[in-house]
Amino acid sequence: MNAPGTAGFFLRLLRRQLVLALRRPIEIINPLLFFAIVMALFPLGLGPAPDTLAAFAPGVLWIIALLACLLTSESVFRGDFEDGSLEQLLLSPQPLYFSALTYSTAHWLTTGLLLALVSPVFALMLNLPASAIPALAASLFLGTGILSLIGCIGAALTVGLKRGGMLISLLVLPLYVPVLIFGSAAVRGAVEGIPVAPYLAILGAMLSLGIALAPLAVAAGLRISLDA
Repeated sequence: MNAPGTAGFFLRLLRRQLVLALRRPIEIINPLLFFAIVMALFPLGLGPAPDTLAAFAPGVLWIIALLACLLTSESVFRGDFEDGSLEQLLLSPQPLYFSALTYSTAHWLTTGLLLALVSPVFALMLNLPASAIPALAASLFLGTGILSLIGCIGAALTVGLKRGGMLISLLVLPLYVPVLIFGSAAVRGAVEGIPVAPYLAILGAMLSLGIALAPLAVAAGLRISLDA
């Protein structure tokens, strides 16, 4: 039996990661539950005034999405590291770049994409204008992809540590800041009637750069962690 090509290997590994995620639904539900709980608490802290909620909605929605993605980053490679699958992956003849990209894609599909899909519901809770909801969904669609790529870098560097959650936060939060700035600016621009295409274009450029470079950093991080 011939070994699968690069594309076939990518698809098989992606399917494996998604199947494993579906077998542990709590890991998929946790970010959504975190999103919902924090969204329910913000109106209690800021007050029920619709204008106040709408003014803070772009930043609040993006901060919660960022923290929800960060919440799941630590577990991206943890299971495969503990059962030895990660070492076998490094010994595979397939490029580690594509394997790292597959893990990032699986993380985005089970976290960022779901947050982007449910965000309109939570946006209405904060009285975000309906005209800004498409910009919110589009910015989260692009931005959470970047967050997953960056989060996987931190997860790769700390996978060998028993408690790497706090270290991941210290490593990746500075890199999250530009995504947060442009993502929330896109939503705020839609609220104020400013064209949002430039902000989305910047997020798209950042995502393209992340797809090109982040898997290389993830691969190097995995090699460093396993060698250590």
